[in-house]
Amino acid sequence: MPNGPLPARAVSTLAPAKINLTLHVTGQRADGYHLLDSLVVFAGLGDRVTLAPGPLSLRITGPFADGLAADGDNLCLRAARLAGLDAAITLEKNLPVASGIGGGSADAAAVLRAAGGRPAQPETLGADVPVCIRSAPVRMRGLGEVLDPIPPLPPFHMVLVNPGHALSTPAVFKALARRDNTPMPADLPEWPDLPALVDFLHGCRNDLEPPAAALLPEIDNCLKSLTDAGAMIARMSGSGATCFGIFPDPTAAQSAAQALARPGWWVAATGLAPAKGLG
Repeated sequence: MPNGPLPARAVSTLAPAKINLTLHVTGQRADGYHLLDSLVVFAGLGDRVTLAPGPLSLRITGPFADGLAADGDNLCLRAARLAGLDAAITLEKNLPVASGIGGGSADAAAVLRAAGGRPAQPETLGADVPVCIRSAPVRMRGLGEVLDPIPPLPPFHMVLVNPGHALSTPAVFKALARRDNTPMPADLPEWPDLPALVDFLHGCRNDLEPPAAALLPEIDNCLKSLTDAGAMIARMSGSGATCFGIFPDPTAAQSAAQALARPGWWVAATGLAPAKGLG
C-alpha cells in the first residue's frame, strides 16, 4: 500500500479520449514491440477521475463501469502506487472499454496529473500513458515515448462512433500483414485551414485499420456511415474499434451524430480538448 501524500480535498480531472488521426506502423523490435508514427489529438470528452483523501481505493461509476474491474491491476490503482499516492479514487467511465481511444491509459494519466506530479517511467503503465499525461496534440513515435510538437491545428469537430464491440490490441497487431510501413513525412507541413489538414490526412493511414476491420467487419460500416453523414474524412483510431469523422463545425457534427444514432452503437460529437486546464 502506498504511503504517500493525501489530497487535502477532492480533485477532479478529465481523462480525455485519445484520437490517432494517423497511425503508421513502421517497424517491430526484436522483443516484439511495434514502432509507431502517429499524429495524436485529444477530444473534449472522456472519463473523469476524482481523487479524495484516502486510504487508497477505487470506485468505478458511469455508463461503462460494468466493463472494468476495480481490482489491484486497474491502471488507476497502478498509477497511484507508482506515484506513492494514498487516495480514494472514483473513475467515472464514460468511454467504451478496449476501444482504441486511450481509455485506461488516459485514466492512469489523469491520476498522475491530479496527483500533481509525473513519476519516473510512467510508460511502465503502458505505451500511451506519456502522451496521455500531456493530453495535447503531438507527433508520437517509437513505442510512444518520443513526443514532438506539431504545427498548429485548425479548429475542427469530430463524431466518434464505436460499434459496441471491444477489440484485442494484440489480436489486431497479430493480424497486421506488414510491420515495416512508411512513416509520415519527416517534416510535417503547416495546416492553414481545415481542408489543408484533411488533405494531409488523406495521404496518411492507420495501418491497423485493415486488420481490425477483418476481425470486426462492422468497423467498415461505421466508416461508411460517417462518410455518408458528411465527414470530410473517416478513419479508425488506434487499434479500434472506435472510428472518427472530421466535420467543419459543431452544428455539422451534432447533426451527423444524431443521424448515426442506432441501438448498440456509442456515438458522440466533440471538439478538441483545451490545450490547458483539463479540470
